[in-house]
Amino acid sequence: MTKKINFWALTPLIFFVLVYFGLSVILKDFYAVPVSVAFLLSCVYAISITRGLTLEQRLTRFSRGSGNKNVMLMIWIFILAGAFATSAKMMGAVDATVNLTLSLLPASFVIPGLFLAACFISLSIGTSVGTIAALTPVAVGLAEQIGVEPAMITAVVVGGAFFGDNLSFISDTTVVATQTQGCKMSDKFKANAFIVFPAALIMLVIYFFVGADIKPVEQVANIEYIKVLPYFVVLVSALFGVSVMIVLSVGVLLTAIVGLLTGSFNGIQLLDSLGDGILGMSELIIVSLLAAGMLELIRYNGGIDYITQKVTAKISGQRGGEFCIGSLVVLTNICTANNTIAILTVGTVSAQIARKYNIDPRKAASILDTFSCFAQGLLPYGAQLLQASQLSNTQPVDIIMYLYYPLILLIVAVLSIVLKFPKFVSRPVVNA
Repeated sequence: MTKKINFWALTPLIFFVLVYFGLSVILKDFYAVPVSVAFLLSCVYAISITRGLTLEQRLTRFSRGSGNKNVMLMIWIFILAGAFATSAKMMGAVDATVNLTLSLLPASFVIPGLFLAACFISLSIGTSVGTIAALTPVAVGLAEQIGVEPAMITAVVVGGAFFGDNLSFISDTTVVATQTQGCKMSDKFKANAFIVFPAALIMLVIYFFVGADIKPVEQVANIEYIKVLPYFVVLVSALFGVSVMIVLSVGVLLTAIVGLLTGSFNGIQLLDSLGDGILGMSELIIVSLLAAGMLELIRYNGGIDYITQKVTAKISGQRGGEFCIGSLVVLTNICTANNTIAILTVGTVSAQIARKYNIDPRKAASILDTFSCFAQGLLPYGAQLLQASQLSNTQPVDIIMYLYYPLILLIVAVLSIVLKFPKFVSRPVVNA
């Protein structure tokens, strides 16, 4: 049962910000403070301030949050992604795919092409995490060849990944947003498209200008086409909407077969590469478990209810109601580090606000999904940026410096509220 509403429930998150970002700024080095240690200290603090429960009960509550089914599913994806990325790189799949891309596309088209690929894949499989797992190793390989920062080209993939996370019919955020607001997925798609497509088009134009200055690669190495097969199958199956778990499992299997047939590694080396890939994801897995447990205590202690009460205290008119829904899901997303859980948490309250202020359910669902993707896209402790940084050997903060798509998405979403577009979902709704 949720405790009384109070601000102190949010202090573990503030504690984390002070420890991680505060010390990093003081030391002038964002690599100096391990994010896992910052979360561990914040978790200890969160457990210590939880009242009304014995220590064993507090730990049980914490563990319940860590064992959330969404968190465990993400961890399985991390494990498979690490195994696939490392074994594919050792086998030569990444180099072969990079060389093939450079032979087909002019260097100036690589960045916009990568963004488009991320958009299409994420739209097809409905998950930003799966898209990042599939494309980031290739993106980093391309960065080395065309001479751009790995963090910058990783940000291109992350931005495109959130395009589909926000829009796809099979995205869990779409399912939850439409279910809580009581509208059809197809109707939400139509409303959301007027926000997401302009943002993506603006980003694509920017990437064309960014890529215009990239010099062609003087000589592309020979392409071993059979080694491209694992990535080709992964990308194509992703485009056809196959489950990301199946996609990555097939990728690992194909990598093993091709690697053994071509002599890229023997059986023992294959097992070593799979083990190294899984171990490489260990910090990401630990952080995910710690964050989920801490955020469950924040919810239990009334932190989410505190935010809801404060944000809904003063609402005026339809625009005010729409901004309230957007603010609610952003603040909740910051506390939960999961856009699906954030939408689920505030969905009922948002539906009540929508009915009270005559907001079209399609518009309410679109706002929930769009604003949550904006927040999730810029969270340095969110699963997407943690995974992207792990696969690209960078820091989340480095990627955020180049991550423009979530900001442009926010600007277009705010304009849609201020200017009341699209018109067909911005007219006052007459409640029965």
